[in-house]
Amino acid sequence: MSAYKEVKVEGYQAYCQEVEKHKGKPVFAYFSGNKNADGVSWCPDCVKAEPVVRGELKNLPDDAVFLYCQVGERPYWKDPNNEFKQVLKLTGVPTLLKCGTTQKLVEEQCLKADLVQMIFSED
Repeated sequence: MSAYKEVKVEGYQAYCQEVEKHKGKPVFAYFSGNKNADGVSWCPDCVKAEPVVRGELKNLPDDAVFLYCQVGERPYWKDPNNEFKQVLKLTGVPTLLKCGTTQKLVEEQCLKADLVQMIFSED
């Protein structure tokens, strides 16, 4: 049983606060389109990728933080000036990244369990 911690946030400010709060720990952020009342994201790839990513969480380092971040509704995400695109240089959702590194998986890469496992288990 791994001892990682999961935190769910929505929006860029909340994301930044959590990253700051867990400084010094390995933080892995998964960015997804917002979910509706039924818990389904407007982003079809996010819906497909989430079970793959969750299936690999067991490979996270013990003191890791898994940050599940909803990036907003589709119109906000589509705006090229949104903070996720401007500041974090995200190009698509889903994106999985190891904060503070260049390691990231974008869109269909998040559907590949072996790639997800690699990002979670590499030092």
